[in-house]
Amino acid sequence: MAERIAIASDHAAVDLKAALVEHMRVAGHDVVDLGPSTTDSVDYPSYGYKLADVIGSGRADKGIALCGSGIGISIAINRHPACRCALVSEPLSATLARTHNDANVLAMGARLVGPEMARACIDAFLGASFLGDRHQRRVDQLSNPDFAKEPA
Repeated sequence: MAERIAIASDHAAVDLKAALVEHMRVAGHDVVDLGPSTTDSVDYPSYGYKLADVIGSGRADKGIALCGSGIGISIAINRHPACRCALVSEPLSATLARTHNDANVLAMGARLVGPEMARACIDAFLGASFLGDRHQRRVDQLSNPDFAKEPA
């Protein structure tokens, strides 16, 4: 099922981003590239916040976030209460992020994950669906810390 996917990176991941944009477009997805378009140094939080805003506002169904390690941009995205960004490096984690955690953004590190593995992670992420059921209660707690209290 084709979806609207937003993608953003920092300068370290521009080349990987370009390959992934092409991969997702070939698969039939509507891809919105939020930048950057060059390898000139940029700050990953700016692009993480930009992607989070697009996801949080509903202008895209899911997001892909890339930086050198994937760590910094995923931290920035997870500051938005509507975003559940999972940093992954292999397809099983990408699948579990969707099926158990209802992740709506996938993060990867361009210096850690090659293009083939990144494509496999995206395919797993976009091909999986949230299972709901027992996982829904936990996902609800992710955006509501007061609800996530241990039972007395």
